[in-house]
Amino acid sequence: MNLKDRKIVVTGGSRGLGLGLVEALVEQGASVTVVARGAEALEAVGARLGVATIRADVAEEGAAYRILGEVRPDVVVLNAGVTPRMGRLDQLSWEDFSIAWETDVKAGLYWLQAALNLPLKPGSRVLVGSSGAAVTGSQMSGGYGGAKRMLWFMAKYANGVSQEKKLGIRFQVIVPRQMILGTGTGDAAAGAYAGSMGITPEQFVTRFGAPMPPRAFGDRVVSVLEDPQYAEGVVFGLNGDAGITVMEGAAA
Repeated sequence: MNLKDRKIVVTGGSRGLGLGLVEALVEQGASVTVVARGAEALEAVGARLGVATIRADVAEEGAAYRILGEVRPDVVVLNAGVTPRMGRLDQLSWEDFSIAWETDVKAGLYWLQAALNLPLKPGSRVLVGSSGAAVTGSQMSGGYGGAKRMLWFMAKYANGVSQEKKLGIRFQVIVPRQMILGTGTGDAAAGAYAGSMGITPEQFVTRFGAPMPPRAFGDRVVSVLEDPQYAEGVVFGLNGDAGITVMEGAAA
């Protein structure tokens, strides 16, 4: 997919990994719309990168239908997510434990449903942000790993609906396979794990190998969109050392 002039919506694109992706997309000439809640961060990214911005809560059902209906994007990247409450299993309240389900999973459901029910045009792609915690778990972040795995499942379910309804929309999952400093979730998780081990967050993240800062993450996601070898895959792992790995190919 050539990204020049393509309409792309990125949720949570005003900071962290989302901002790194927006920078990479703008460099490719894409027409980007950033959706986020924070007015100040949105204003800053709009002024610096010249992108369109929409202030909205992605976990509000009407926002998904309204924004996708207005923009009619070629690509949607569901990157927005809450920073999980960090703590051991015996220390978390249900509210703490379930926060990623009440935000990330709820938003995922609404945006996937909107993509299927409007629907987006044939050939559209929806990238769903997951996490390495969906593979290995994350004992210090409550229900976060399960929530990110649920988003993975939901993208696969959405592909089934798209095929059944002959919509021609592809749903793919992006899985960062390492903690990334300079992001809300990455900083919180690295700080919690490092603190339990008596080391610094910087020391902790070295165990993941080469770093993958937000802009490097963005460049890898651009490759997933542009490189034909990734057009039919379903789940892609991203990290600093291996680059992009296909974790699940297209269903038979």
